[in-house]
Amino acid sequence: MYEFNEVIETLRMTEVENFDIRTVTLGISLRDCASHSLEIAKSKIRAKIMPLASRHLAVAAEVEAMYGIRIANKRLSVTPLSIPFDMFREAEFIELAKVLDQCAKELGIDFIGGYSALVQKGMTAGERAMIHSIPDMMAATERICSSVNVATTKAGINMDAVQLLGHIIKSIAAKTPRALGCCKFVAFCNVPEDNPFVAGAFHGISEPDITLNVGISGPGVVLAAVREAGHCDFGELSEVIKRTAFKITRAGELIGRKVAEKSGVPFGIVDISLAPTPLWGDSIAEILEAMGIESVGAHGTTAALMLLNDSVKKGGMMASSYVGGMSGAFIPVSEDAGMIRGVERGSLTLEKLEAMTSVCCVGLDMVAVPGDTPAETISAIIADECAIGIVNNKTTAVRIIVPPGTKVGDTVDYGGLLGKAIIMPVSKFSSQAFITRGGRIPAPCKGINN
Repeated sequence: MYEFNEVIETLRMTEVENFDIRTVTLGISLRDCASHSLEIAKSKIRAKIMPLASRHLAVAAEVEAMYGIRIANKRLSVTPLSIPFDMFREAEFIELAKVLDQCAKELGIDFIGGYSALVQKGMTAGERAMIHSIPDMMAATERICSSVNVATTKAGINMDAVQLLGHIIKSIAAKTPRALGCCKFVAFCNVPEDNPFVAGAFHGISEPDITLNVGISGPGVVLAAVREAGHCDFGELSEVIKRTAFKITRAGELIGRKVAEKSGVPFGIVDISLAPTPLWGDSIAEILEAMGIESVGAHGTTAALMLLNDSVKKGGMMASSYVGGMSGAFIPVSEDAGMIRGVERGSLTLEKLEAMTSVCCVGLDMVAVPGDTPAETISAIIADECAIGIVNNKTTAVRIIVPPGTKVGDTVDYGGLLGKAIIMPVSKFSSQAFITRGGRIPAPCKGINN
């Protein structure tokens, strides 16, 4: 279906414009690993994952060499653990996480996603136990990523879960060095079941037993195209971005399908999200600035981001019949050199980021706030993002870092893809009375559409 000559032009992108396949993520169902015995469950998990994932890295490396396109990350995702193991409690969930962590270590996988729960309408005893275990799990493992979905357009917002997550995030920060565990936890609204990107990846309950999803990258490629287009009008600029997104999506699907074919597993989706890195030239903020915004966060930024996100989706959807995951433009602050600069300049604030999340593909991502930020304020930030998500019927999320002892303007350098987190101010006014009401915010009118 796809030939090598279709991606010849893309090969140039890998050399000069930082293009890579950001991740090939092997999703594995653990629903058949359920057992009332912890030891049997642990044994089943290992027996399921190790044979299926044993060649994941080797096959990906083979395809890299074949096409000359780098695959930056080779990862795994599993069924949200709270579903097959709902009978377990906190200590037992942590033991399951340790098994997953050991599997990842032996396989050479950097992250496994799926320490997750879907609690948009309420929490079972097992889900509540799993959520309470997250801080200690983060302290006991290295490679496990966690997520909790607390809202959907159909269900509304589970404010009991939102309130709990504020305290969980504070506890994660306290129990992991430099609050590193916060980088591996995300709160979702309208979570997709086929997202290949960590920290939010998990293998959805409607997925087959095993599948291969691919996440592309390419901000540098789009940036080069926008700069080359010069001062054209917005219609022409949209066409430039669409054509570029088409090319990188074709390359991504080619690589993903080849990895799936050689692994003997079904191909799932290609996530066409533009995922930045802390490298200059590989930044979403730089694309927006190339459109004419002096510094990301200035007035017009949200409109520029909407144009970028929409054009990427249109171009990507023409290139593949199986677009899924998040698909759009990520705006993780600490992982994007231009976003970091915007915070340093004072042009980018938490409030402006919130506005931008109404048109990007996720939400408040890798934002750092002072260590003394109240748990209720964190919960309120999550609630605001959920409100944006359910009203716009889109995925939103919060990945927030609360390093203990830090204050506004401090910097925490995580290195690698996690980048440099600059502590941003939050509102000095309290949200406690609002958050502690509890219950569930009902679904909006657009959620009733049968």
